[in-house]
Amino acid sequence: MANVFNYLPDLDSDELVYVNSLVSPMTNEQAQQFALIYRSRRKDPQTIMILTLCGFLTFIVPSAGLQRFVTGKIGLGILYLLTGGLCFIGTIVDLVHYRRIASEYNQQQAYEVALMMQSMTPLA
Repeated sequence: MANVFNYLPDLDSDELVYVNSLVSPMTNEQAQQFALIYRSRRKDPQTIMILTLCGFLTFIVPSAGLQRFVTGKIGLGILYLLTGGLCFIGTIVDLVHYRRIASEYNQQQAYEVALMMQSMTPLA
């Protein structure tokens, strides 16, 4: 299993523990497939931070809520876009909590990929 984590070098400790719990019952082939799919879906916390910072440029280009669109929170993204990041308050809160936003999204994606790997398990 250790070679699977070579595909995922950017995981922080909490994410590593969560992914390890998902990968442990998988075969090596399933775990490698999981790592490749998860890596393509995973969002880096710094990307979320940069997108959140772009929300402060709302007066130039309407960009508040990009971090919410990228993490699949379309409703919040539209709300932020229409309200200027809830008058910048929501954008500031998201800037403080950008790691949590990325972590929640990544955990959801890891869970979905693990379910997909389980459904692909051949029947004996």
